[in-house]
Amino acid sequence: MNRRQWDTTLYKLAEPQAGYFTAAQALEAGVLQVRLAQLHQRGDIERVTRGVYRLARYPISPLGQYIEAALWPQVRRPDAHGVISHESALAIYGLSDASPAKVHLTLPTGLRIRRAAPKHLVLHYADLNPSDEQRVEGVPVTTPARAIRDAHASHLGPALIRQAIADGRRTGHLTLDEAGTLERELLGTKPRRRGGPARSRGTAA
Repeated sequence: MNRRQWDTTLYKLAEPQAGYFTAAQALEAGVLQVRLAQLHQRGDIERVTRGVYRLARYPISPLGQYIEAALWPQVRRPDAHGVISHESALAIYGLSDASPAKVHLTLPTGLRIRRAAPKHLVLHYADLNPSDEQRVEGVPVTTPARAIRDAHASHLGPALIRQAIADGRRTGHLTLDEAGTLERELLGTKPRRRGGPARSRGTAA
């Protein structure tokens, strides 16, 4: 494979993934490991972690840690699909002051990876619907509403959940209906009315 061929092939792999790709993806596309080693030695690609590479000339993404985390399951299984979720998804959207020390990743319930997960990853298992996820600058991430529900189920404090819903409403990441549903479902409060604060169920008017 000449330079133009590998350049085009790897770019097609990496472009929707913010410049990142795995060795397994490259192999499926016809780029052998020995070729990757040569490209790495020449400085054309960078080795991010075991089995994960980045095009050296591709603009560095501020969400690179999340792309790397999402690609980790695919290092040996290109069909494995991981989605950034929970507090990490909230951080990507800028919802609440949640600042997780580790990256939360959701995998399908039927997927089991024998390799030990890196220390900076927290793995969750759930079968997400297509409507539960989207891409943000190449990162597969759960939707704001799903991220808030998952974070609540993982016992993120009510103050941060309330803040995440308010931030989602303010920024447009949540519709008014979504925000109201989440408030009722997760906080036990009535949807906010314009000009007045929300009241807890059972509170006298």
